[in-house]
Amino acid sequence: MSNPVLVEVRRGSVVESRHRGAVAVCDGSGRLVLSIGDVERPVFPRSAVKSIQALPFVESGAADAFGFGNREIALACSSHSGEPEHVNLAASMLERAGLDQSALECGAHWPSGQHAMIDLARSGAEPCPLHNNCSGKHSGFLCTCVHTGLDRHGYVSKDHEFQKLVRAALEDVTGAAHDVDTCGTDGCSIPTYAVPLQSLALGFARMATGEGLSPERAKAASRIFAACMAEPFLVAGTGRVDTKIMEAGKGRLFTKTGAEGVFCAAIPELGLGIALKCDDGATRAAEIMVMATLASLLPAEDPLRAALVEMANPVLKNWRGIEVGSLRPAGPVQLG
Repeated sequence: MSNPVLVEVRRGSVVESRHRGAVAVCDGSGRLVLSIGDVERPVFPRSAVKSIQALPFVESGAADAFGFGNREIALACSSHSGEPEHVNLAASMLERAGLDQSALECGAHWPSGQHAMIDLARSGAEPCPLHNNCSGKHSGFLCTCVHTGLDRHGYVSKDHEFQKLVRAALEDVTGAAHDVDTCGTDGCSIPTYAVPLQSLALGFARMATGEGLSPERAKAASRIFAACMAEPFLVAGTGRVDTKIMEAGKGRLFTKTGAEGVFCAAIPELGLGIALKCDDGATRAAEIMVMATLASLLPAEDPLRAALVEMANPVLKNWRGIEVGSLRPAGPVQLG
């Protein structure tokens, strides 16, 4: 099945590039509200499922035991830009658990935020694991291990008891098997499992509504979403799309990007979960796809819809600030 073109890149008035993809929208019962392209093909969600991976952190009582609130829970779900606020908060989380950056098994890389990267380079310092965009998630993992008495060493391995908890949460929420045959290794060294987009959309509808989840899990899911929507900067960073969408939504929208053109999202007030994949892995196209999909699901008169439509049609400028083209939704996600 060939997925349709969902995003066009224009230079002047001519289409220069096209991006194909698939989109699934489900409600909490599993009803497929919207299906575009092949939504049954397994995809690696990568970082898009960090909110589900954070369930043991909240359910175990670790977040409460260490006195964490919305800020720490949001960072535990983040793919942050490595800005000082992100780095310092991750360090603080570890410190409360009696740990430091040496406990992190995510590896180190330069901050993805340009200003943060330049400032770090100017200081003469080298990046450390705290600058890794996944350090918040890993700090949550480590805090959970400490609180529950699990040996923290090797916590990234698929055979570690903590990763078994994460895997069980992913299976419960999405309803999809997370098998060894579909297991890969994510950029931050933890397991990632390929599952259908339709299952991911169901999972985010369940996270938003609690439908199909135990009362304790539904409560944790609601708390995680509320934290991310309350602290969108900590989920991503300056100028990042997750931050921009959730800031615009003001508590009405949840979104989370994943590598290789994946996005998951939810509209809690409508009880809908969204999962999408840009076939060629382009983040720029996946961003347009998620904004257009969110907009299409809101009422025509809703001001938030208008804001999303504007965000989904960005102008492209060159290094001199001259307008050279645009990105726009196309085909089934094209907005009127």
